[in-house]
Amino acid sequence: MSERSELARVPESLTGRIVTPGDRRYAALRSTYTRRATPAAVLLPQDTAGVVAALRYAREQGRPIAVRSGGHGLAGTSSVDDGVVIDLSGLNRIEVLDRASRLVRVEAGARWAEVAQTLSPYGLAISSGDHGNVGVGGLATGGGVGWLVRSYGLTIDHVRAVEVVLADGTVVRADATREPELFWAVRGAGAGVGIVVAFEIEATELRQVGVAQIAVEARPDGSTVRQWAEVLRGAPRELSTAVTLMPYGPVTVMSITAVVAAESLRRVRPLVAPLREIGRLLDDRIDLVPYPALVPTAHLHPNLGQQPSLTTNGLLTGMDDGQARAVMRAAGRALIQLRSVGGAVNDVPPEETAYPHRHQDTLVVASVFPPQGPAALDAAWSGLARRVEGAYVNFEGRTGPAVLARVYPGETGRRVARAWRRYDPDGIFRA
Repeated sequence: MSERSELARVPESLTGRIVTPGDRRYAALRSTYTRRATPAAVLLPQDTAGVVAALRYAREQGRPIAVRSGGHGLAGTSSVDDGVVIDLSGLNRIEVLDRASRLVRVEAGARWAEVAQTLSPYGLAISSGDHGNVGVGGLATGGGVGWLVRSYGLTIDHVRAVEVVLADGTVVRADATREPELFWAVRGAGAGVGIVVAFEIEATELRQVGVAQIAVEARPDGSTVRQWAEVLRGAPRELSTAVTLMPYGPVTVMSITAVVAAESLRRVRPLVAPLREIGRLLDDRIDLVPYPALVPTAHLHPNLGQQPSLTTNGLLTGMDDGQARAVMRAAGRALIQLRSVGGAVNDVPPEETAYPHRHQDTLVVASVFPPQGPAALDAAWSGLARRVEGAYVNFEGRTGPAVLARVYPGETGRRVARAWRRYDPDGIFRA
C-alpha cells in the first residue's frame, strides 16, 4: 500500500495529524526510549473524538497497532515496525476536579513531570514512577511503583474512574459501579482492553519530601542487601527506597535513594539513619525538597531509542541469605535495581485489581545493554529466577505466554484473558 493511497483516506479530523516517513516530525516520533522503530505512520489525535477516528483509520490499514502515552516503557511496545502508532501526547490536560476530595483528572498523554508541576500549587501529589518523562497512560494501566509507594501504594490503587476507547470505537466510562469488570482490568492489565484516554485519580496531600542519597559498600555475601531489606520491612510506611547495585573497581556499591513522605527533617533523619549502618558508608546526603523535584520537568525529552536495553523482574517476600546472595551474583552480570514495595501496596486485596502481587515487599529488576542480549540476561537472572515470584508488567521487557503467566498468575490471569477477549475480541491491542 503506497503512502499516497493511505493519505488519500485520512479523515478530515486527522488532517495534519498523521506523520509518515519523510515528514520532518517523523524522527522525533518513530521510536521509544528503549527501541528505535520504523512505523508506517504515527497518528496524533488531540481529544477523545480524535482517538476514535485514529483507531478507526489504523484498523482500516490492516497493519499492527501500537498505542503510546509516553514511550518510556522498557518493553518498547509503544512503537511498531511497519505498523500504525496512535500517539496520545496531544491528550495531556490535567485538572483538579475537586480539591476537597483531592480528585484529579489526568489525560493519558500527559507526562508525570507535568502532573507533579500542575498539582504542586494545590499541595497535592500522585506517586507515579521515578522519571518525569514517563507517560501517564502506560504507567497508570500497569501499576505504578512510585517514589511514595509504601505510603501511597500503587498509582492504580487510587484510580477512581477511567474513560476508555474500546476496539470497536465505543467510548466507555468505567468505575466501581459502571462497567466494573473493565474497571478491574484497566488497573493492572489495561493495555489489552482498549485505549484509556483519561483517568480520575485521588491524589495525596503532600508538598515536600525528605530525600536521602546514601552509598554503602555491598558485601559479596549478600548481608548488606539482606540488612537493607530488614530495615525496610520494619520501617514506617513513610519510607520508600530505590537501590542500584553498581560495580566500582573491586567492590560493589549500593546506591540508595530513600524518600520519606514527611515535611520535616526531624522526621526524615531517624527514618533513614538505619540505612547508613548496613555497610561501610561511602557517601550520604539528606535534603528536604518539593515533591516535583523527584520527577522534574528537566526529564522531559524526545524518545529516540537512546537507551536500548532488555529487562526482567520478579518479587520477593522477605530476603533470606540465599536470595541475598543470588542478588549479589546477578549484580556481577547485569544492572540490578531493588525497589521497596509492601506497605500500602499490600493493603489492597489481590483480587481487587489486575495487579495481584500484594504480599511481597521487594521488587528486583535486572537489565542488560548492548552488546549483551537475551542470553546474557538469562545467565544473570538464572540464580534469581527460581527464587522470585510474579512480575510487574511495567518493568518487563519481554512478552509472550510465559511472561504473562508470571505477571498475571492463576485466577488473575484467567480473568484478565476473559476481559481482553470481551473488550477486544479481535485482539488488535495484543498483536
